[in-house]
Amino acid sequence: MSLGKQLEQAAARMKDAVRRIEQARTKPASVESQQEWLAALTDYAAALSDIQEFNNESVHEKLHALSGRAGLRQFP
Repeated sequence: MSLGKQLEQAAARMKDAVRRIEQARTKPASVESQQEWLAALTDYAAALSDIQEFNNESVHEKLHALSGRAGLRQFP
């Protein structure tokens, strides 16, 4: 799967998690609503982590391409 497609899926998961967080926050406080909120927050954090990882990967690839154009033999 391409990096762009993975990024789109992570963004969609994040949007879904935000929707679920907002829904859970409107419910009266209960163990169930707290569990829903925590599960949605966990999914949000996981999607955010994936997005950050994909962004880092993209930047790394671009730096390698630039170093190749600049004629560097090794890029740390």
